[in-house]
Amino acid sequence: MTPRSATSKVLTREQLLERFGPGRPGAVVFTNGCFELLHAGHVAYLEEARALGDALVVGVNTDASARRLDKGAGRPFVPENERALLVAALESVDAVSLFDEDTPADLIRELLPAVLVKGADYASDEVVGREAVEASGGRVELVPLVEGRSTTRLLDRIRGG
Repeated sequence: MTPRSATSKVLTREQLLERFGPGRPGAVVFTNGCFELLHAGHVAYLEEARALGDALVVGVNTDASARRLDKGAGRPFVPENERALLVAALESVDAVSLFDEDTPADLIRELLPAVLVKGADYASDEVVGREAVEASGGRVELVPLVEGRSTTRLLDRIRGG
């Protein structure tokens, strides 16, 4: 199988919904995040998520959306288009789309994935979009995180902490 280019996997919301929205074949898995500094924990998380269905779709916060999460001055360090491209370059990822809202709730309601994935640092009832996914017959899965691998830890190391 010929590998797909990362740029071909970064889709507008309209393209994403046309290709992976309701009525599509197979079980679509969805997750989201800022993916500010891609690290081994992200790779493991996305591989685990992909194993739960037939295609993995990732929502990536735009710069404005990420800033509203108040992760600190000057963040995100990596611009949204670059973050989306880096996530799309992973073999486990089938599509990436940016979202500008504070949460991906609207995108999840439009996409209605079969499986909604978040890290095990969340409780199931805290997962944005859970109600819409479960109401459409889907499920929420909490994936264990890789111990010691996080953007915050990586930033601490970079800063000499």
